[in-house]
Amino acid sequence: MARKAKKGSNRDIRVSADAAAQAQQPSGRSKLDGRSFLYVGGRDCQVAHLREIASSFGAELIHHDGGLREAVSRIDTVLPSVDCVFCPIDCISHDACVRVKTGCKKFGKAFIPLRSGSKSSLERALNTMNERDTAR
Repeated sequence: MARKAKKGSNRDIRVSADAAAQAQQPSGRSKLDGRSFLYVGGRDCQVAHLREIASSFGAELIHHDGGLREAVSRIDTVLPSVDCVFCPIDCISHDACVRVKTGCKKFGKAFIPLRSGSKSSLERALNTMNERDTAR
């Protein structure tokens, strides 16, 4: 006789998470696969984590520190090769933010300000983008 899984067991959680992922993407792929994003500003200690989050969506994350060590002019050379730009408004210089906004208008790229430089803020933005692309 088969055993019933306890309500709320790890198996149930795994199954429901898998089902949610399959419902969202029948092919198992994210709509963000192959896209590249520029992340300007934020905290250096989180860059590896942010790249992991983007990678989990199949996307590439390019980071620019917003002018702390890298020249702000480098933003202009990276912008043409990315799909959109994320800027955490709490961890970016005014000069870098203005440069990014101007460059996004010039190259026709999406500019997405993030409420904070937290990992969850980026993950929320990527989830929203993925859901919007899925709905189309």
